[in-house]
Amino acid sequence: MAEPGTAQQREETSTLSFAELYERYATDVLRVCYSYLGDRQKAEDVCQDAFVKLMVTQPELKVGSEKAWLLKVALNRCRDLWRGAWFKRVVLGSPAFELFPAPDDFEKLEDEEAIMKAVNQLSPDFKEIVLLHYYQGFGISEISEMLSIPEGTVSSRLSRSRKKLESLLAENV
Repeated sequence: MAEPGTAQQREETSTLSFAELYERYATDVLRVCYSYLGDRQKAEDVCQDAFVKLMVTQPELKVGSEKAWLLKVALNRCRDLWRGAWFKRVVLGSPAFELFPAPDDFEKLEDEEAIMKAVNQLSPDFKEIVLLHYYQGFGISEISEMLSIPEGTVSSRLSRSRKKLESLLAENV
């Protein structure tokens, strides 16, 4: 017989349906993939792959970690594509991230475009940390768990990314 309180000590598993998870997180997964790859069709394919894997494997996800699981699967797939020789030859020269600006905010658009161009010049390891932290709002410990790397590594990559972005943006001024 189980001891009293052990059921409460175990973390609850998510009871969200596939449709609910797709509705909540598909846009975020697509944005991260697109930011990482710079190609809408490839990003859509990777997003679809992540949700197909969710449907096929039906993992027991902890409540609140569903998005992190989906992003981890998607980023792993993005890395696989990034490493591919075809991708390096063909896609790296393509236009950067599409922005969705407010109609009157041209100056802000230019700033955002410059930032995204700089982010796209970062190495894949630094780029994914920046995307997860600044564009998806994940903390260092969440990113550490998601990417299976130590928190210190996440912090140092984030710090180095900021310095590199600062120098890239200063060059463009």
